[in-house]
Amino acid sequence: MARSGAKEGAGEQDTGGDGITMTASSKIVDVTNNNAVIIAPSILAADLANLCSVASRTEEAGADMLHLDVIDGHFAPNITFGPDMIRALRRCTSLPFDAHLMISEPLKYLERFIKAGCDIVTVHVEVCNESIFKEVCSILKSNRVGVGIALNPNTDLPSWAMNSIHDIDVVNVMSVYPGFSGQRFIPSTLEKMSRISKMLRESGASSLIEADGGIDASNVYDVASAGARIIVAGNGVYSNSDIASAIRGIRERAMLAINAHVSMDKDEGEGN
Repeated sequence: MARSGAKEGAGEQDTGGDGITMTASSKIVDVTNNNAVIIAPSILAADLANLCSVASRTEEAGADMLHLDVIDGHFAPNITFGPDMIRALRRCTSLPFDAHLMISEPLKYLERFIKAGCDIVTVHVEVCNESIFKEVCSILKSNRVGVGIALNPNTDLPSWAMNSIHDIDVVNVMSVYPGFSGQRFIPSTLEKMSRISKMLRESGASSLIEADGGIDASNVYDVASAGARIIVAGNGVYSNSDIASAIRGIRERAMLAINAHVSMDKDEGEGN
């Protein structure tokens, strides 16, 4: 698995055998092989008193990215952490940072999260319009940071987002409502993932669907079958004493679904 290169001595580019690459010059995570899945544990569900140690152990456990839930207490009913905490964590791990901004004014703070060392920054459609989002895209792209857009469970992907779809690296489909870790997965979001996955394929976009909320080894097969290639797991990882085993279990179940889907597509292609 390739890393962000944030740590001293990290190489310019590292390509893992799992088909996932992270190029330090572009700072954008890319799945170059459809048979790959990115596991991004959400550190908000971990031991908050020992975040540096947790970040380091999460990397050692085989995670691909670290998901950072930033909540301002206004967009969602919780307050978590901001760019200063992320900057401090940047010294603890070379994992790519996937910052999910559940905040009401993303443009106001965007530069601070970029400077803190985030590799992907995701903003919510609920606080954007086309003009704001285009400005977000411009700022992130000019700083070689990945662009993400997030949808609450009851929100559809707006037409203006599709106008910028080729600038979007990640479409975060939330499978719980923003605010707190440990919520139960909302099954109805699977249909939305499938629908957006089809839209992305038809548009020729390379955007990845990120499934976020209530995901563990028991439901990740369905999530991956619906088209998700980035799996955010909080309690599904950190509630286990052996987080490496938890990550491995989630990855194996997701890969089973992805490989089954690839095999099905191949059979259909040969039948035509």
